[in-house]
Amino acid sequence: MVNLHGKTALVTGSTSGIGLGIAQALAQAGANIVLNGFGDIEAALASIRTLGAEVTHHAADMRRPDEIEAMFALATGRFGGVDVLVNNAGIQHVSPVEDFPVQKWDDILAINLTSAFHTSRLALPGMRAANWGRIVNIASVHGLVGSAGKSAYVAAKHGLVGLTKVTALETAATGITCNAICPGFVLTPLVAAQIDAIAQRDAITAEAAQARLLSDKQPSGQFVTPEQLGNLVLMLCSPFGDQVRGAAWAMDGGWTAQ
Repeated sequence: MVNLHGKTALVTGSTSGIGLGIAQALAQAGANIVLNGFGDIEAALASIRTLGAEVTHHAADMRRPDEIEAMFALATGRFGGVDVLVNNAGIQHVSPVEDFPVQKWDDILAINLTSAFHTSRLALPGMRAANWGRIVNIASVHGLVGSAGKSAYVAAKHGLVGLTKVTALETAATGITCNAICPGFVLTPLVAAQIDAIAQRDAITAEAAQARLLSDKQPSGQFVTPEQLGNLVLMLCSPFGDQVRGAAWAMDGGWTAQ
């Protein structure tokens, strides 16, 4: 069991989906939790409280450095600082490069990449003072490979893997680690909508549409789950993760093994 009692974890984009699953895993390990996001906030808070953890929420827009700073001020005021930082916030848009909306590009780079720079720069001084900390960047298989139509997302996730490596090198002689996790398909509301669209387009069942979606990329034929991702984060937060530094850890059902 990983023991995070007395430590505080901030997870961006954590009111639903992957982020909430990770926050719940950290709460089960005893951490205080700072949630962030625009989903069902009350339900997310309640799900953390039922695990016996202290929790608060800040609705920082991850495009706004001033709001990110306010979120860290809240975490410091409530819990004394941030020991575990999980950069999970992300958005997506699919379009060819020549048609890609400029504002969408700017928003994706800001939320998926630049926000992780701001959260990391704010978390590192306290981690250095304590000589302990964990930064986990939720990248994607698209931080390792590309897919047509996803130029901004792929660029941001590749950049996030690069930021991970630099942060790991700069903290290599300390008790702080920084790593990236690169999930394949996770059954989030966005992916569920893709399955529904395939089923409607091809006049097939949802089960057949799911198999078709996964067979194209993910050889295991199974989705990665938020619980699996949460447990990988816990491993990285444990003493077993002390020398995992700068890794881009694929959890993708074999996607990038092809």
